[in-house]
Amino acid sequence: MQSAHHHDGNLLRAPLPEDMIALPAAFGTRFMLFVDTEEEFDWNAPFRREGHGVTALAGMARGQAYFAAAGVKPVYVTDYPVVDSDAAAGMMGAWVAAGEADVGAHLHPWVNPPHVEDVNAANSYVGSLPAAVEAAKLEALCRRIEDRFGRRPIAYRAGRYGVGPNSARLLEAAGFRLDTSVRSRFDYSHQHGPDFHGLPQNPYWAGPTRSLVELPLSTAFTGVLRGGGEGLYRATQAMGPLAGALARARMLSRVPLTPEGITAAEATAAIDALIEEGVRVLNFSFHSPTLEPGHTPYVRDEADRTAFYGWWDRVLSHLARRGVAAVSLDQLLDAIPARAEACQAA
Repeated sequence: MQSAHHHDGNLLRAPLPEDMIALPAAFGTRFMLFVDTEEEFDWNAPFRREGHGVTALAGMARGQAYFAAAGVKPVYVTDYPVVDSDAAAGMMGAWVAAGEADVGAHLHPWVNPPHVEDVNAANSYVGSLPAAVEAAKLEALCRRIEDRFGRRPIAYRAGRYGVGPNSARLLEAAGFRLDTSVRSRFDYSHQHGPDFHGLPQNPYWAGPTRSLVELPLSTAFTGVLRGGGEGLYRATQAMGPLAGALARARMLSRVPLTPEGITAAEATAAIDALIEEGVRVLNFSFHSPTLEPGHTPYVRDEADRTAFYGWWDRVLSHLARRGVAAVSLDQLLDAIPARAEACQAA
């Protein structure tokens, strides 16, 4: 077996078998919610350092009340403009103090100091920047979060899932315990981003010293051909209209666990497929501006927002029927067994 000495824990590389985390049987299958908590901006416009707002606070408060009532403790992975807002930081700080939410870090490099790089599509992936720049931006964000909430963040998601070859090492050095940037079964290399194909759905140890837990976002293949997995899906993508035809015929679809662009029926089918695969932690996500109409393509008006909460009603009911309960960040980290000494020494 290849030893950890030959793998640097890079988040763009598949983990070694001994790096996979074996959660105890008593943990069962659980789910988490991470909210990419970020400024509002025009998703169809070029990236800009200016021209954004942090105004969706009423929508966020309504969302937090909904999830708290449902027994879900969201992790708000939060970027610099949001944590820099007095109103947003005060509101979120109250949730954290009440034990109803956690705050992590979310790095949009184009609005996160120090502002030393050109603003363009390639540089929107922080992992593509020089290591010193990525580290400086990460430290600026961590310090601002610590200023606001009294402690450094331990959970991270790169904006645009944009981790790179240095990210795991830098996250370990900054004191993070969990990363959730890997979007398994997605490939962003055509737009200067990372390629996550072939990476696991279950959590695993990452980073040079394997002290960082990687919890990938959850994505299922559904349909009668889903047994062909990622290999078949990638092959159909190269065949032009065939991929769309298979999805419309419900023969093969790729379904991430998000209310953004995914129907409740698709999501419940994805939950069942992931449970059948043996995925132990179902990782849901969405963007915070979606909670207020008019900021994202997913919630354009009040009718869309009503549908958004209807989606969660159906999905949470389905999770309950399947015996899948919510788990908080601390509960997950506490459930992870210590990595075996033999692996640490390898």
